[in-house]
Amino acid sequence: MKSTARHRAIASLCLATLCLAGTLGSGCHKTALLDAVEESSLSDIPRELSMASIPVYRVAPPDILLIELVRSIRPSNDGIRAGDYVIIRAANLEPYDPEDEEVQKALKTVNGEYLVQADGTVDLGPWYGSVRIEGQTASQVELTLASYLRTEHQGEDGRTYGGYQKPIVSVSLADVGARQIVAGEHLIRPDGTVSLGIYGSVYVAGMTLDEVKQAVEQHLGDSVHDAEVAVDVLAYNSKKIYLITDGGGVGEQVVTLPFTGGETVLDALANINGLSPVSSKQMWIARPAPNGTDVAQTMPIDWRAITQDGVTTTNYQLMPGDRIYIKADCWVASDNFIAKVTQPFSRIFGFIILGNGTVRTLQQGGNSGTGGGGGGFF
Repeated sequence: MKSTARHRAIASLCLATLCLAGTLGSGCHKTALLDAVEESSLSDIPRELSMASIPVYRVAPPDILLIELVRSIRPSNDGIRAGDYVIIRAANLEPYDPEDEEVQKALKTVNGEYLVQADGTVDLGPWYGSVRIEGQTASQVELTLASYLRTEHQGEDGRTYGGYQKPIVSVSLADVGARQIVAGEHLIRPDGTVSLGIYGSVYVAGMTLDEVKQAVEQHLGDSVHDAEVAVDVLAYNSKKIYLITDGGGVGEQVVTLPFTGGETVLDALANINGLSPVSSKQMWIARPAPNGTDVAQTMPIDWRAITQDGVTTTNYQLMPGDRIYIKADCWVASDNFIAKVTQPFSRIFGFIILGNGTVRTLQQGGNSGTGGGGGGFF
């Protein structure tokens, strides 16, 4: 019992000493904080009431872009494919007989929309037969049909087709829309490209929105007539802000927030519902230094001034890659430290006491079983 009391007294003394040191340290920290805040107030660091314009945003994985194709028209040199509808008008063909019925007159007329069949041919009706036009442009189809109608040829049914002297043919596409509409969300993949469907992929990582627009339009130039696209960022996922919360000796929690350009310290902490029960009000921003330098860039944050007094001096505007570090409360950290130190010894002492108690119990049981009148366990 005396040993246990001695250990408790020592632990209490250590706790009191640590707390006193923490209190004195917090006073020194407060003085240093005021000096740092006064110094930062004279600088031109962007903050709540004096926000700075962010440099031109450059997209990167895994940002999500919104790409809309303004005009989706097939190029003039795009070949006709099976399934297309073409408008064909022809004159100087089979003359009408006054005694022909309306159906016969209609069959002798080439004027309307014609479906390009799966085998690439277009059927002009029983008077003129079928002609293969797949892969040709509209102007090439006009020459093909005119040549076909001028030439006499024998059909499978024994009928003679063609032989017209001066056929006049006009051909156009019924639908000039491109093969696929480019619209909606487009994720920048890990390799830096975005998919444009059947038009393939285009590399956009590291580009500004104007450069992305130019790259996409250039890529679509062979598949879309006079391609024009509108590009915007739908989700800013590549640039992040980090909030690191000290757990007081029991780990650190890291939370990431997307950077959109207008966040301040208060905005960032609002996203994690403020300070946790173990957090102190001692915090700062660690801003990444340029590559090749080892200089730490830290900016202290006066939490009380930002929240209770409405002073915006340390409510800094955040930049991509900023780390907000929030230290744990000194009392919580001291308590966790003492618990870490004393718990192993407490467990060892517990095992020792349990072992001693077990031995005594066995000894007392053995002594009581051997005494008095030859009694025993049996």
